[in-house]
Amino acid sequence: MAHPPSRYLAEGPRVGIRSFTLEDGPEFTARARESKDLHRPWLFPPDTDEAYADYAGRLIDDPARAGFLVCERDGGDIAGFININNIVRGGFQCGALGYGAFAHAAGRGLMREGLELVIGYAFGPLGLHRLEINVQPGNAASIALARGAGFRLEGFSPAMIHVDGAWRDHERWALTTEMRS
Repeated sequence: MAHPPSRYLAEGPRVGIRSFTLEDGPEFTARARESKDLHRPWLFPPDTDEAYADYAGRLIDDPARAGFLVCERDGGDIAGFININNIVRGGFQCGALGYGAFAHAAGRGLMREGLELVIGYAFGPLGLHRLEINVQPGNAASIALARGAGFRLEGFSPAMIHVDGAWRDHERWALTTEMRS
């Protein structure tokens, strides 16, 4: 008997990754509202329908971005999201990762599994050579996720990114295809 094709771009034991759709707005925004205490002061995902439509639309339409929802294979609930922003082609073949878990999924290893899937997809079908993560030094969970996936600390940039009303310092982490061999 033939099985229907997977809706996921890549699958692990507990999660699959798939592209954002506009139809994901109600679940995504509800999860974002439920997760404010987890995300603040590091992250501000869209929590209204209008903000989500704008956010997802950019991820869907802009070739310099790729957005992935990390979904639990058992039931399909959205556990979090991982985006590759600022994709530069040519001799660089690089993108900058941003990510966030939702509160119901935090601490369960789902984002770690999802990040592995996104890395494989980025270095495989997307043809990237390098991924970068910029993270605020006090964001221990984000640093642990980057370190656990094999990213190396490459530097520190004062006042690098405007977050929550101020320019914030960031550590720069990176991973290349050679580091995965």
